[in-house]
Amino acid sequence: MRAAWYTKQGSARDVLEVGEREPPTPGPGEVRVQVRTSGINPVDVKRRAGGRGSLADTLVVPHFDGAGTIDAAGEGVDAGRVGERVWIYEAQWGSDSGTAAEFVTVPASRAVPLPDGTSFAAGACLGIPALTAHRCVYGDGPVEGRTVLVTGGAGAVGNYAIQCARLGGARVLATVSGPEKGEVAREAGADAVINYRAEDVAARVLELTDGEGLDRIVEVEMGGNLDASIAMLKPNGVISAYASEGEPQPAVPFYTLLYKNLTLRFELVFLMPEDAKRQAVEDLTGWLGAGELRHTIAARFPLEDIVAAHEAVEAGPLGKILLEFA
Repeated sequence: MRAAWYTKQGSARDVLEVGEREPPTPGPGEVRVQVRTSGINPVDVKRRAGGRGSLADTLVVPHFDGAGTIDAAGEGVDAGRVGERVWIYEAQWGSDSGTAAEFVTVPASRAVPLPDGTSFAAGACLGIPALTAHRCVYGDGPVEGRTVLVTGGAGAVGNYAIQCARLGGARVLATVSGPEKGEVAREAGADAVINYRAEDVAARVLELTDGEGLDRIVEVEMGGNLDASIAMLKPNGVISAYASEGEPQPAVPFYTLLYKNLTLRFELVFLMPEDAKRQAVEDLTGWLGAGELRHTIAARFPLEDIVAAHEAVEAGPLGKILLEFA
């Protein structure tokens, strides 16, 4: 099979290789998927560059997300699944082999049936961002009638978070860094968009909510936004944080949080409870089948151009970067 891999960490141009490898064989409880589209996330390029720990394996085929067709089933898996179109999540979690290859093996539960009419490209957009978004929105129960703020509403997680919250009946506010991103957030269903570079976010949120504030925040920059988040939240509100790149070691104002009885939740998609993953998969697949989800794709590359694809992710695209197999 054709595949891309690296054997040391570094820049995309220095370490990524493309060539031929033996296709994997599915073990007990696994399926093998012929990959049609591989989705690239920021974590994929950070792991390759060395920003998420040292290299644990001698050879790594990157990428967690993708979509394709099951072509083989391991022991204990219904052989009737062969031929099924699926989207894949967490392909590289606990493994050195991800979706940047023509074939990948994954536990059968991580290969989710694609509804009729859903493209492989759409399926490959889900995975990490959509599961993270669902957990951040619903980790503390239903959101119907609640007011939810999504920071970074044009980002991959933020965009799906807007959709998840809207589909759950919430009023959704979103922050963005400029007009183009604001349009992306609006198209996802945000009721109001705030440009954090031009407006006082906390003041604008209080204005939009008639001084009542927020029930929940889906947070892309926990440390940098913490003071504003506390000011915007109602008592018993929730911050669900999945990143804090600008301030990776924030100080936590304990008593300020305590006297509003706030919850500060940390969400790493790979360690989500399994029941939460199952619910997210069920909801996302249902919305896919109903045509309710939007997917923002920035660019598509062939496997041979994986270096350019990784560099495109590092440049901060407005949408998902995909690898596609002929």
